[in-house]
Amino acid sequence: MDGGAEKLDVETLVATLKAAGEPTRLRILALLCRSELTVKDLTAILGQSQPRISRHLKLLADCGLIARYPEGAWVYYRLAESDPGRRIAQSLVGVADPGDPELVRDREWLAAVKRQHQSEASRYFADNAADWDTIRSLHVPDAAVEQAMAKLVGDRPIDRFLDIGTGTGRLLELFAPIYRSGVGIDASTAMLAVARANLDKAGVAKAQVRLGDIMKLPFARDSFDLVAIHQVLHYLDDPAEAIGEAARVLRPGGRLLVADFAPHGLEFLREKHAHRRLGFSHEAMLGWTRGLGLETEKVLDLGAGAGADSLTVTLWLVRDPRFTMAGAERGWESA
Repeated sequence: MDGGAEKLDVETLVATLKAAGEPTRLRILALLCRSELTVKDLTAILGQSQPRISRHLKLLADCGLIARYPEGAWVYYRLAESDPGRRIAQSLVGVADPGDPELVRDREWLAAVKRQHQSEASRYFADNAADWDTIRSLHVPDAAVEQAMAKLVGDRPIDRFLDIGTGTGRLLELFAPIYRSGVGIDASTAMLAVARANLDKAGVAKAQVRLGDIMKLPFARDSFDLVAIHQVLHYLDDPAEAIGEAARVLRPGGRLLVADFAPHGLEFLREKHAHRRLGFSHEAMLGWTRGLGLETEKVLDLGAGAGADSLTVTLWLVRDPRFTMAGAERGWESA
């Protein structure tokens, strides 16, 4: 373990090891090392009653080995985010024989539960795909937008990434190569189910998604190196407030990437697809970010074509200037 990491006194350490030192609880830790799960999931995997699983989870949570995240009527469990609980859990699971019959069986049942989640998510997405397809047909293809976003951000490794309004979790997949840990926040439990299934399918184990209010992010100031808000602001009554919350959780030198529509006149998006704002101008967006003390790195317009009904997607990349070099080149580009 890292000599500079947080330490536990002997009494607390012994209590923590006692909490983990029971077969079912060790199996739970092994499962949570692989995926966040609900009591229902763990009941199906371990074949034990819900009250018994809940008692095991409470003991593990009380000693700081795991954390719980309420999401509507559900509660998701995963390894503790902070040291030393996470390190202890990972160390204990790491020395367990992966070929142990019970652990092998648990992994098989976990795979079955994930397949069930994927099936449910696919049905939901199919039932609601018309809205996404209608809007996507009006602007530059998603692949081109994602390529532009990845190019703007670059490939320099970062510690923590936050995706505000994560939706299907696509940005957590897109930026997975560069972050150590990622979090997606969304107000829709149905979309979070889609995101979880997508992340499982893509094998992105270092990201998690949570139910949350994007206007009141459940994170401390200076928490993230990169924050993204992708096609979210046009649904909001007060997009400036959401940008302010994003800026609050940026670390010194951290960057905020916003992707949304340029101004347009397609009123049917307001009437049929719950859009509150019909796009954002460069001046409005940069006025908000500059008012928060953020510096502009790049603004990029991605046009779909010359059609009357086409939409332009704009990418704004801004930075918290604390501890950064002044005088970086600024500019707007069109593509």
